[in-house]
Amino acid sequence: MNALDTLDTAILKTLQSEGRISNAALAERVGLSASACSRRLDILEKSGVIKGYHARLSHKALDYRMIAIVHISLSGQFAKTLAEFEAAVKRCPNVLVCYLMSGEYDYILRIAARDLEDYERIHRDWLSALPHVVKINSSFALREIIDRPNVGLA
Repeated sequence: MNALDTLDTAILKTLQSEGRISNAALAERVGLSASACSRRLDILEKSGVIKGYHARLSHKALDYRMIAIVHISLSGQFAKTLAEFEAAVKRCPNVLVCYLMSGEYDYILRIAARDLEDYERIHRDWLSALPHVVKINSSFALREIIDRPNVGLA
């Protein structure tokens, strides 16, 4: 996709704050006809700028009161080792985010748990069972300061 113009940016800003807005209301908000707005949305979706539409759930309201940041070291960084680890970690339902990293650790995970006992279960049943893991270092978030679902648009 080519660079975003001001109309595309206006559409994206509006959707970030009001994901359930109707196409007609979105079109009116950004100054387009409904059909032109729909065409632009289709292009933004097909080009991958818009990855999807989601309900943003509260972990706390769902009784997941603990967030763990987990650093993982593997036995090596061979393509097969990474692929096997990544396939296995995707199956763990409590892993919210997983990043392949440069630096001291190979991966960083953000994990939701109900409490310390639940995290112990996740650690025992899931994390320790992941292939090629040689070191797990867990830290627990004391308080969430920022959790942005999207980057800011100029």
